Amino acid sequence: MTDTLLSTQEQGMTHRSDNENDDQSDDGAQNLKENQKKRNKRRNRVSFPPDEQMVSGFAEHRNSAIKDDRCITLTEVMVAYQQSCSRHQVQPRPHIMQQLQQGECVGGSVTCLDLKGERLDHRSCEALEVVLKSLHFDFINLQAAQLEENEASSLLDMILYYESTTHLDISDNSSMGTSGWRALAHLIKQSVFLSRLDMCNMPMVDYPALSLSKALLTSRLTVLRLHNAQLSGMPLYTLVGALKINRALQKLHLTNNLLNSYQDALQLGDLLRYNTTLQTLELSNNAVADAGLEELCNGLRWQTAGLKVLLLRNNQITAKGMVHLAKTLPVLKVLQVLDLAENLLGNEGIQVIRTPLMVNCSVLQLGLAQANITCEGAVALAEFLAENHHIQRLDLSQNKLKVGGLMALCLSLRINHSLTHLDLDDATPEEQDEFLVETHIRLQSEITQCCLTNVRYCGLTTDTLEKTSSEGPADSTTTA
Repeated sequence: MTDTLLSTQEQGMTHRSDNENDDQSDDGAQNLKENQKKRNKRRNRVSFPPDEQMVSGFAEHRNSAIKDDRCITLTEVMVAYQQSCSRHQVQPRPHIMQQLQQGECVGGSVTCLDLKGERLDHRSCEALEVVLKSLHFDFINLQAAQLEENEASSLLDMILYYESTTHLDISDNSSMGTSGWRALAHLIKQSVFLSRLDMCNMPMVDYPALSLSKALLTSRLTVLRLHNAQLSGMPLYTLVGALKINRALQKLHLTNNLLNSYQDALQLGDLLRYNTTLQTLELSNNAVADAGLEELCNGLRWQTAGLKVLLLRNNQITAKGMVHLAKTLPVLKVLQVLDLAENLLGNEGIQVIRTPLMVNCSVLQLGLAQANITCEGAVALAEFLAENHHIQRLDLSQNKLKVGGLMALCLSLRINHSLTHLDLDDATPEEQDEFLVETHIRLQSEITQCCLTNVRYCGLTTDTLEKTSSEGPADSTTTA
């Protein structure tokens, strides 16, 4: 029995020992697994270098390029450009070297990089990197540089990365391809310094129009020129959709785009209804016509801040369109410059807007050059001048004004003390009578003196006068 008890105890102790061994084995296995996981974590950890060390090529040393390299001399830039051309196996462009040398001679700075008409292949663009990295330009002119897809993409990426300019002209480069347009859109969207862009004679069809519109949603551009860009129809619709949201653009030039009086004018009127930051809208040499002017006037009525300059030269507008303008003029609050030159308004159209012009308090400059106005229209305008004390400039050049019309204008200026510019033709009047010729000359001289008296009366300096002339509607006319 004793042997039996001992045997039983030994078996129990053996069983407990086995369980303890099993527990220790399980703990050991678990510890091994945990250690293995820790080692795996340490082995799989990845660390990335700083962003500035991850990009090579033209993106190298961006901060030093902006802060330090632009403090080097133009002589050093010329040497670096020649070395870069040697590396890329191209000849230095004589025109670029000449501009850098001239800048060195006149004070050590170059404000404009003029590459107009230069044929820039890919290697020439790459060689330009050192110039774009070292200098900041007020204006880079790439007009008609014959940029193909790869060249345009590379060059525009460099201009963006180094923030090389505030004004870029890339007109007449219609072969940029999808990559080029994508790079241009990225430049428009991302650049901090670029404020003015010229894109003339470049069709905005399909992808170009879409990419430009998307970029304008967040762009910092303040001036955009799109002359002869085939905007009529869907491209304009896409562009206006973005500009309704855009709050940076101040000047938009859309001349020679065949904009019509129906859907195009409707879109432009909608733009004026919703955009309050655009200050200049140039629509010259289109086909807005009378129906389109009505749409624009409907949009102008909503303007309480924003549009100050509206240029509608040569838009097939007639006296019928003046009916819509007459309803709008009394309620305008911000529009200061209105150019209706080269439209067949005639005396009838002037009679329609005469009274509304009298009560208008915002328009300071009115362009009526080559508007088929004779003495009858001049008399109506003289009545307007006698009552309005805000108008500062009136352009009546290239109209058939004879002595009767000049006399009426001269008499009105004896009452009006705000008009400082009255643009009239210098050409010899058609009257062959010597007395009429002398009277014509005398009246023009008196009108000039009245305008100069108003300049002194208003306290305007000569500089202010010249600035007003440059921003006004007249082109190559004589200022009285």
